[in-house]
Amino acid sequence: MSLKEQFADAQVRVRTLTTRPSNEDLLQLYALFKQATEGDNNTKKPGMFDIKEQFKWKTWSELKGTSSDGAMQQYIDLVNKLLGV
Repeated sequence: MSLKEQFADAQVRVRTLTTRPSNEDLLQLYALFKQATEGDNNTKKPGMFDIKEQFKWKTWSELKGTSSDGAMQQYIDLVNKLLGV
């Protein structure tokens, strides 16, 4: 299976989790997905009162410079870890 196929498969498999991942894992999944599909975060930083969006923005920004393929592989690895594979 190609990396893109594995990434698509991981997106489907992550929805089969029976327990909710930690907030940190959820943020990491979000950031890795965004980095893999959109690249570096070039969006405006959310306002100071929008805490949830600030965390998401910061976590994605920390991946700056990570290649799309690298982010896909990290996403796949995290999904496998969460699923115990």
